[in-house]
Amino acid sequence: MARKKMTSRERMLTALEMGIPDLVPVTIHQWQDYHLKTYMGGMSDLEAFRAVGLDAAITIWDANEEKTTAQWQVEEHTTHLEEGRWITEYTIITPDGVLTQRNESNDKTTWTVEYIIKRQEDMRLVGKYLPIPKLNKELVHTVKRELGNDGILRGLVFGEQPGPWQHAASLIGVQPLILATFDDPAWVHELLQSLTEKKMQFIEESLGGAEFDLIEMGGGAASSTVISPKIFKEFCLPYDRKLHDALHAVGHKVVYHTCGGMMPILELIVENGCDASETLSPPKVGGDAVPEEIKRRIGDKVCLIGGMDQINILSMGTPEQVRAETHRLFDAFGPGGGYILSASDHFFNAPVENLRAFAEAGRECVYE
Repeated sequence: MARKKMTSRERMLTALEMGIPDLVPVTIHQWQDYHLKTYMGGMSDLEAFRAVGLDAAITIWDANEEKTTAQWQVEEHTTHLEEGRWITEYTIITPDGVLTQRNESNDKTTWTVEYIIKRQEDMRLVGKYLPIPKLNKELVHTVKRELGNDGILRGLVFGEQPGPWQHAASLIGVQPLILATFDDPAWVHELLQSLTEKKMQFIEESLGGAEFDLIEMGGGAASSTVISPKIFKEFCLPYDRKLHDALHAVGHKVVYHTCGGMMPILELIVENGCDASETLSPPKVGGDAVPEEIKRRIGDKVCLIGGMDQINILSMGTPEQVRAETHRLFDAFGPGGGYILSASDHFFNAPVENLRAFAEAGRECVYE
């Protein structure tokens, strides 16, 4: 007998609790502004979820205030290059020195071309003066009320990336950070400890009582296609675990994000105390996910989120291919529940008809 019909919110929360919903929740990791403007007529992310029929997973990427202080003053200057590309230069003034960072952007994304930490002394300026912002809980409440029963609300711990290792990589660059684990591991631990302490304070001061359903931690820089399991175990696991425990203490569930390889670190991901693991990225988008093996090794321990190739299938495939892949992923990841079928990561050019086919195919994946 079919299960009682659920709302999108009930369906997703049931999966996060490792339960079996009426049918598999189907969503995407995030909407990109470019896609919303180009393909969705300028809709908001919630309007876009409703328009294509997907279960909504709304992320508030930045609800933080008080990002500068008298000891961390930020000057910003933008230079427009050729059409559709620009550079933004940041100068951060602290009592003990000046830091600089330079980002380059186009109409799709932003990337760092000059990192804020260039010398060991810069790390200590970040550790001493980087402000710990305050969460605007009223904004979170407003978004949660608008979302209603259409899905779940996701948040993040402050920083360029939510996880300490990943945040450090965004400050120094991932290659220099990896090299530093061999050349000066004590310095890396000092940086990670400093960032962890700031994130702990943010959790304790801002996230208690915040109306999120899921907090995203981790980030791509800890994927096993970027660092070794040995580096993950020494430089990610202890700091992640401390933060995940703190998030649990104030009532939040945690999803750990690895948008690359994960097969060699599956058990370490579970060991860090998260409640869910994403993005289950397949090889053609830079991951290494083997669905049946992931399900066998950790599928009874954490909720699994992801799996759909957002480029070769969702963006470049046909609606029929989208439907077939949706059913394949449900057959591999879905048994026993505890699964949210999602695009592995962001996309820019997925046709609307493919997104609708994704949602429709999900409604065919019913738990008996």
